[in-house]
Amino acid sequence: MYKKLMFLALMLALCLMTTANAATVIWVSDGYDDNVDGEPDDQPWIDVLEANGYTVDTNFRNQQARTLSDATIETMNAADLIIISRNSNSGDYASDATEVTQWNSITTPIMLQGMHIVRNTRWLWADTTSLPNVAGASVQIIESSHPIFAGVSDGAQLLNPDMGPTTFIGITDMGNGTVLAQVEGQDATWVAEWEPGVEFYPGAGQFAGGPRLVFCAGTQESNPDVGRGEYNLTADGEIMFLNAVRYLVGGSLEKASNPDPEDGAIIEETWVSMNWTAGGFAASHDVYLGDDLDVVTNATVDSDVFQGNQQTTFFTAGFPGFAYPEGLVPGTTYYWRIDEVNAPPDETVFKGDVWSFSVPPKTAYAPVPADNAEAVGPSNVTLSWTAGYGAKLHTVYIGDNYDEVSNAAGGMLVGGTTYNAGSLQAQKVYYWRVDEFDGAATYKGEVWTFTTPGAVSAPKPADGATGVSMTTSLSWTAATNATSHQVYLGTDKDAVRSAGAGSPEYQGSAALGAESVDPGKLAWATQHFWRVDAVTSAGTVAGPVWSFTTADYIIVEDFESYTDDDIAGEAIWQHWIDGYGVADNGAQAGYLVPPYCEQTVVHGGAQSMPFVYDNTAPVSNSEVVLTLTDTRDWTEEGVSQLSIWFRGNASNGADPLYVSAANSSGSPAIVVNENANAAQARLWTQWIIPLQSIADQGINLTNVNKIAIGLGSKGGVAVNGTGTLFIDDITLNK
Repeated sequence: MYKKLMFLALMLALCLMTTANAATVIWVSDGYDDNVDGEPDDQPWIDVLEANGYTVDTNFRNQQARTLSDATIETMNAADLIIISRNSNSGDYASDATEVTQWNSITTPIMLQGMHIVRNTRWLWADTTSLPNVAGASVQIIESSHPIFAGVSDGAQLLNPDMGPTTFIGITDMGNGTVLAQVEGQDATWVAEWEPGVEFYPGAGQFAGGPRLVFCAGTQESNPDVGRGEYNLTADGEIMFLNAVRYLVGGSLEKASNPDPEDGAIIEETWVSMNWTAGGFAASHDVYLGDDLDVVTNATVDSDVFQGNQQTTFFTAGFPGFAYPEGLVPGTTYYWRIDEVNAPPDETVFKGDVWSFSVPPKTAYAPVPADNAEAVGPSNVTLSWTAGYGAKLHTVYIGDNYDEVSNAAGGMLVGGTTYNAGSLQAQKVYYWRVDEFDGAATYKGEVWTFTTPGAVSAPKPADGATGVSMTTSLSWTAATNATSHQVYLGTDKDAVRSAGAGSPEYQGSAALGAESVDPGKLAWATQHFWRVDAVTSAGTVAGPVWSFTTADYIIVEDFESYTDDDIAGEAIWQHWIDGYGVADNGAQAGYLVPPYCEQTVVHGGAQSMPFVYDNTAPVSNSEVVLTLTDTRDWTEEGVSQLSIWFRGNASNGADPLYVSAANSSGSPAIVVNENANAAQARLWTQWIIPLQSIADQGINLTNVNKIAIGLGSKGGVAVNGTGTLFIDDITLNK
């Protein structure tokens, strides 16, 4: 206990900790040195970012880097934030219409300081050419709860009046954007933002490829005294600027961060000292700690898991006089949350993230080989594990009969955490268990399983898989000496393990060479257990118990079942019918040569569908159609949305993207993606379609016969474009 208290004292002394921000910011400017001081006028902005821990990429700080190529776009999309400085010539960023679309399609968040680029004659973010210049402006905060205003008072002077004027936007209607702050006393916008995918204003024809923020800052040049885009923020202005940067890179200056223990850590004690880095403006901290994730996530100050408000950034639990005075419980995961409370007068509370740490169980854990490992040994097999909390000695049991291993008692105690099982038999299923002794009591361990080479193996769905379709089939690799296999499936692990041919879990026998069983439609969002026994000439060998969990959504198409075996009818283009041989359909589903599916650019799983479209004259539309054999009831389980993931390329033609659904008779319902440039999305993008919008067009959702995806005239406009779109993970969600 003395050692623990000494360590606790050390932890208290080191409680205040800081870390650097790892985010990468690309700084874009023309590198002008109008004030002739030997460096670009906007250098102090970069200095401020680097002083606050950001990595700043200055490779785009010249008059050539503004010209985009696939390589530069890829670099920009890999960054955390792009800031376009006032140190720029707006005309150079808008001389090419294609490049305007390319800039707007970048998926990385962009902060734009150069308001001349905002205009409807440039990037079309704001429907105006009015750009007033104001010196020493004060802020009128419109959205006071927005995180970029944490620590900033309404009416604060954010710009140094001695630096000359700054350019603002001369209107306060940002179309489909949100005005966050205006210039006090003027109808001029200071800060505004747009969500990804929206058209900047009705009729703009340009869409935000990612989060967009205008932040009017940097000087209006006045040669030779004042340069272009010089740093001109007051202390309050710098706070707002850094808040905006943190907000755009996914950080949150007002929230607690940097938890210690790290999120998900395992601590080898029954006490803990929790530390964190305070939010930038926190005056105190509300501490929550408990062993129920949902309770801690939703807790308020009147909850049992609220541990109090304090000014220090550390909290101790597991000692008399502290939370959990009798000590933390081995084998338990604890969840904690720090809410940051601003100083008076606002006393705003910023809810924190939920972190966790675990105390090891009294039982052995982390077995090697892992539970349900395959092809272990069979010669010179060594078993190892991590000792349970406080364990001094261990007893190991191993055999090929689950019940015998589970019920075994006695045995020789060993001091280490390894056990040499020697040479084992091939084509077998083995079970093993480790009991822990801490000097006072014995703690019975879990029974783990592994197979040796030749045993039944390679389950599909994979053991432990989640998000599995309710209409999945079960398949496996045959045991070497099997003549057939028997299959069991259920939702109770023990029942599946002990089931026989007369049990309700029995799914039937599968002949050798036909290692697959269709169990019918499975329960929604449920864990299932299954077992495959090898029937041999010497008897039946019970297989290990595997598990998978069905999805809490209905899978319409995940593109995982298609192969390159077109003779067997398993190729993607044999199911998704494209425009081959159809004069007015320019679609191609899959590649022309194997592999037909895309196996690198995927959203989930191992495959996606390449959808090549060519709407050049006389073709004006490209469409691929799937006839549904199951998953036809689009009301099942109360689903209300159709979700489609897609990814394009900036070089794609911006033809309108649409989806249609149809019954066996009648006209299809067509829903068009709101983003006219959807086909140019360079990252995976989720498209959510309310099912009601399909039903409103007369489609019976209980018996949908076909789903189609297309680009072109059926979407309302024929643009005569070409390109390749990737489609993946089509689901029905609640």
